[in-house]
Amino acid sequence: MNTFKVGIVGYGNLGRGVEVGLKNTKDLELVGIFSRRDPKQLDTTSPAYHIDELDSFKDEIDVLLLCGGSQKDLPVQAPQLAENFNTVDTYDNHNEIPTHFEKLDKVAKENNTVAVLSTGWDPGLFSLNRLFAEAILPEGDTYTFWGPGLSQGHSDAVRRVEGVKQAVQYTMPQEKMVEDVKNKKKVDYNKLSAHKRVVYVVLEEQAEQDKVKEAIITMPDYFEGYETEVHFIDEDTFASEHTGMPHGGTVLRQGQTSDKQTSVYQFALDLDSNPEFTAAVAIAYARAAAKLAREKVFGAKTVFDIAPGYLSPKDPADLRRELL
Repeated sequence: MNTFKVGIVGYGNLGRGVEVGLKNTKDLELVGIFSRRDPKQLDTTSPAYHIDELDSFKDEIDVLLLCGGSQKDLPVQAPQLAENFNTVDTYDNHNEIPTHFEKLDKVAKENNTVAVLSTGWDPGLFSLNRLFAEAILPEGDTYTFWGPGLSQGHSDAVRRVEGVKQAVQYTMPQEKMVEDVKNKKKVDYNKLSAHKRVVYVVLEEQAEQDKVKEAIITMPDYFEGYETEVHFIDEDTFASEHTGMPHGGTVLRQGQTSDKQTSVYQFALDLDSNPEFTAAVAIAYARAAAKLAREKVFGAKTVFDIAPGYLSPKDPADLRRELL
């Protein structure tokens, strides 16, 4: 079994999820956590370093797992770090993924690295299942429902709004629409009408509620166009009611295999911990990135470009014998 050495960049919820997930792997070894914060202040027993020390680990790390936010961290960090390291990120701004890919592909090919982007479950596993469903059932319609659950990316975006001290965002699907699709009924679907976003905010002192709410509900790519509720609560309520991180969702496709014959393709997730599951997916793709780098298959890669066998620590013969 090949062993690969990995580093974690960023130590928020996702970074902690990666740290936990690596304990379940035998072929991936954590070299260190790299943070913009003082390493001595991190609540971890793993080796921790300031991010400014990262370049000195260039020859000791096979792949970096980038655990920063999609709004401001990854667009800057990912291209910079791909100059010297193989990387995996969970960039989830769907509209900007093509631009993110182009930037990473250019840097990675120029520097002989592998940059895997937009892993996790959506984008990520949901993306793959949308592809499978459409390829298998070319005549039909695909529906994606997120939640009910807490969105890390949207929560991070809200926390960056001026005046916000703490915040979470829950995505709520229209359950009747989900059941109608499963029951092979036609529905009038678009992602805006099929979901509601519910935000809980703890304000900084002197912050103005109306100003903060307006900044949230008009945020492009995150809230603009959605039915959005914003609730302002105190810190005690936040601590007692909003520190769990469940999530999930469903990809469904109604497809006609012939006249009057309809099939429903379904892929669903029910997650106790959104960041830990997202981290687990990213870890599997870190293994793939390291394998591709050893094969000198450089450049940016998405989940569409990587064969499933690369995600597993098992060799191809074992996979054919045990899982096929």
